[in-house]
Amino acid sequence: MRPLFEATSRIASKTFSRKYIALGRLVSQWSEIMGDQFAGLAQPVKLNYRKKGKSKKDNYVTLDIATSAANATLLNYQKGVILERINSLFGNNWIKDIRFVASEIADTPLEPKKYTPPLTADEKKYLSETLDQIEDPDIKEKLESLGKSIIMDRKE
Repeated sequence: MRPLFEATSRIASKTFSRKYIALGRLVSQWSEIMGDQFAGLAQPVKLNYRKKGKSKKDNYVTLDIATSAANATLLNYQKGVILERINSLFGNNWIKDIRFVASEIADTPLEPKKYTPPLTADEKKYLSETLDQIEDPDIKEKLESLGKSIIMDRKE
């Protein structure tokens, strides 16, 4: 006899790995799917798989997209275009339907983080020399963090 979790983990890992790979592909090509005008208004959240028949062709896949309530109405008019773009990129009729889910997270547009290079050796030396006279470790740590932020802001 073997523990039940061994069989469960094998089955679940196969199913979930495919699901999250597909969602990852959607996220990585999201701006191409939605276009520049709508890409920042919504984000893909979940893929729902439902089996209707015995063959894989009978599977019914829906995509949940998080957006604000106001943008959900706007994007609902674009539903056909979005479905067409997704299915042209990932295969014919892969996703059958889209559901817009109101979410506070989606209210802020997604912007890529800017890369800021780390402090140089001279900047670190200047910061440590400036803070040498401070004895309280908590205050010193907070001032060091503030100093790093100020130096990073000047670099941008």
